[in-house]
Order: sequence, then C-alpha cells, then structure tokens
Amino acid sequence: MNYYNQALKKINAAKRNYPSYCCISMPGPAGETPNLTIGTVTTGEPGTDASAEITGTAPNFVLNLTIPRGDTGAITNFADFYALMPPNNAATIAPGANVDFPQDGVIFGTGITRASSNTFNLTTIGTYQVFFQVPVDEAGQLEITLNDNVVPSTIVGRATGTSDIIGMSIIETTSINSILAIQNPDDNATALTITPNAGGTEAVSAHLTIIQLQ
Repeated sequence: MNYYNQALKKINAAKRNYPSYCCISMPGPAGETPNLTIGTVTTGEPGTDASAEITGTAPNFVLNLTIPRGDTGAITNFADFYALMPPNNAATIAPGANVDFPQDGVIFGTGITRASSNTFNLTTIGTYQVFFQVPVDEAGQLEITLNDNVVPSTIVGRATGTSDIIGMSIIETTSINSILAIQNPDDNATALTITPNAGGTEAVSAHLTIIQLQ
C-alpha cells in the first residue's frame, strides 16, 4: 500500500471514530464594538457628488462627509413697492385710475423696475406672481392691468366693510417692458378712498409685491 492510500485510510478511520470534528468550526475571539463619531462636514460645489470617508483605527472611527451645495434658485427678480397713508394716496382713486405705490421696499435684480408712482416695468417676457394689499373705505374692486389692458382673472373686490382689498395672481407677459398697474376698474361707479391711519393713529401701508417665477 502506498503512502497516499495509508493516509486516506487513517483519515476515513478518524471520521468514523470522531464524526463531530468534521462538521463543527470553533468560534473565533469576540470582536470589539466600533465607536463611530462625525468628523468634518464640508460643503462641496454644486453638481459634484456627495462623499464619505472613514478614518481612524479600531474600535474608534471618524466619519467625514462632503455634501454638495444646491444650485441657485430660479427666482432672479423680485420687488416690493408700497405706500403709507398718510401722506400717500391722499386723493380718492377714481374709476380707471391707478393706486399709488410711490415708495421702494426690498428689490432684488434689475428685471422689475419703477416706471412712475403707480406703474411698474416688467423688463423681460416671463411668468410673474403679483400680490397687492390696499386698505379702502368703500365697497369696491381692484384689478391688474398690463399695458393698459385688464387681466380679468386678477379682479378682486369687497362687498361691505372697511378692510383691505387683497389680490394674488400669476400672470404672463408676452412682450418686453410690459407696464403693470393696480387699477380701480373703469366701469365701476365708485371712487375708492385709500384709508389713512386704519385702526389707530399710525400711518398704514399698502403693498405691491412682484416676483418673477421664470
């Protein structure tokens, strides 16, 4: 019998006599519980990938993160124009006349500019959100006009009471340098009194806020 056959015979005998040794693995030593802490958090450039790096030695590890900054939002132009009563809008607003917003609030960008005390230039073709708030004494209505044309979907009114008339609309322009105004509709019979010192002794405000959405 050659050496190979002798060795094989001894292995088979061992399996018959000690079968458990062929099927059970001995457990290894217990591992250490890792301790993970946050290290640096870095802002990456827009459009780059986020990344994570683990440093340190067991069981103490440090997680360093790089998170890209978001792109700049789409809003590039907005403007707030306002009036204070008194002294602004001292005269009533006749049918067909515009409400004055002669003072400048916060303005960002160059796409929304003042043309006069009560008209405003939207320099580029686009979509705009327009909000206006005007305290008035009488029941009445207000509307947005573009280039002296009424935008019907923007007409708002109040039947009774002495509170603000408030409008919020999204409009689209089809030509550059469109002129926007807030107007007392010309087919209404009532001139509107813009309320001074409404509710107290301080001057109160009326606002026209325009945001270019795209």
